[in-house]
Amino acid sequence: MVLAFPSTYAVGITSLGYQVVWATLARRADVDVRRLFTDRGDSPHRHRGGGAELFGLSLSWELDGPVLLDLLEDERIPIWSHQRGDHDPIVFGGGPVLTANPEPLAPFLDAVLLGDGELLLPAFMDAVQACRGQPRAERLRNLARVEGVYVPSLYAPRYSGDGTLLAIEPTEAGIPDQISKQTWRGNTLSHSTVITPEAAWPSIHMVEVVRSCPELCRFCLASYLTLPFRTPSLEDGLIPAVEVGLAATQRLGLLGASVTQHPQFADLLTWLDGDRFEGVRLSVSSVRAATVTPQLGRILAKRGSKSLTIAFESGSERMREVVNKKLATEEIFAAARYAREGGLSGLKLYGMAGLPSEEEADIEATASLLLDLKKATPGLRLSLGVSTFVPKAHTPFQWDGVRPEAEQRLKLLAKRLKPRGIELRPESYGWSVIQALLSRSDRRLAPVIAACRGAHTSLGGWKKAYRAVQSGEAEAIAAAPPGLPPPPTWEGVVHGRWGEHTVLPWQHLKGPLDTTTLWRHRNGAGMADPDR
Repeated sequence: MVLAFPSTYAVGITSLGYQVVWATLARRADVDVRRLFTDRGDSPHRHRGGGAELFGLSLSWELDGPVLLDLLEDERIPIWSHQRGDHDPIVFGGGPVLTANPEPLAPFLDAVLLGDGELLLPAFMDAVQACRGQPRAERLRNLARVEGVYVPSLYAPRYSGDGTLLAIEPTEAGIPDQISKQTWRGNTLSHSTVITPEAAWPSIHMVEVVRSCPELCRFCLASYLTLPFRTPSLEDGLIPAVEVGLAATQRLGLLGASVTQHPQFADLLTWLDGDRFEGVRLSVSSVRAATVTPQLGRILAKRGSKSLTIAFESGSERMREVVNKKLATEEIFAAARYAREGGLSGLKLYGMAGLPSEEEADIEATASLLLDLKKATPGLRLSLGVSTFVPKAHTPFQWDGVRPEAEQRLKLLAKRLKPRGIELRPESYGWSVIQALLSRSDRRLAPVIAACRGAHTSLGGWKKAYRAVQSGEAEAIAAAPPGLPPPPTWEGVVHGRWGEHTVLPWQHLKGPLDTTTLWRHRNGAGMADPDR
């Protein structure tokens, strides 16, 4: 089989999820796996029947999705699943993007693995081995019976006359109405299996400290999609994982949506503070501001870190309540103070523009907080990374679209902060719109993705392809699945606020929380149903 990543080797090999999937497959005696990136691949392995029998893709970011088509064409695999025959590979994918909403890419995929791979991947591979040699259609039926495996060709969307999605339903008896995301509940999480100076983070050993996040910010895919919050034990999970890596490198990265909320994180820090770790360079991913302590700042500085990263979302306390960010302004200032007192030279903050119900005054509050923070902690280098809110499937804000006002509000932050010496790193509003298009669409986007091959790195290329498919241009819809209606309005997909009873493109895929519960969490933000 081929296991692909839709980016360069340096980026792909830094993905802990990709590393773990590759290692799991490589350890199997019944699989001959090679890796493929956009700039290189392992030497091809050939079996008696010819090329690969399986082609897998790990997808972590929506904007990488269209690269799948380039990789398939390079491997001479038909891009559309309905055009593949018995001798073509089974094309499958996994990762957070495909677990959340695989529908825009569904017509290109034979199978999608929903959720954690620890148990799901071995079950999928066992099922593949059990039905080798059978006709393609029968193999796909067998794979669809594996819990957590979604076979898009065995489900069909149903639309009303005006193009409203009514349902996505199985096309045969014996196929489940819903497919459930699979959740690993073991005592260990993942750690690096490859350490290389060629990675985007060179020669680093990554250890997953927590999975999911207990805070449940209403926009957050990393929290809601991966529930429940899970932590490996210190003695049996984290310490052995760290020891494995430090036998090969002196760089250690602790990963997770909120690493400092591991119940034994203070004990882990104390252990890493020992003399035997002199010379080890330690870094941590984004931490919850309220959990920053003097001990954390001191040990990170002692172990070679220059800065600390916190996500505060907004300088407005009102907006932090709307998104369920349980964080007081005083705690943000305390985090900055502890970082500086511990010997760190920088603080990186992450925020958002265009959140549901946000007003311009809330953006002004963000600018004011950064300026006040600069005064309160002289000598601490501040930088603000800010993105446009993009709705994600299986979160309470999945019904709320991208707000066009965000573009001007990003410019307002630049106007307020850059002249005062605060580094601003805004994400592109235009590419946030494309990200939303990919995160909220159904299968009708697939012909658009196919039509913008060669131009998917251009905003204009996306808009041109969308118009061409909407108008039914023959070249744009050539080879697309028969009977697929044109896509809905761009405005409705990207910016539309959907009501409680809107049928969502991913509604047949069961996440950790049901739609009723997510809607109730949305109501906790104080926002009305747009249908009323």
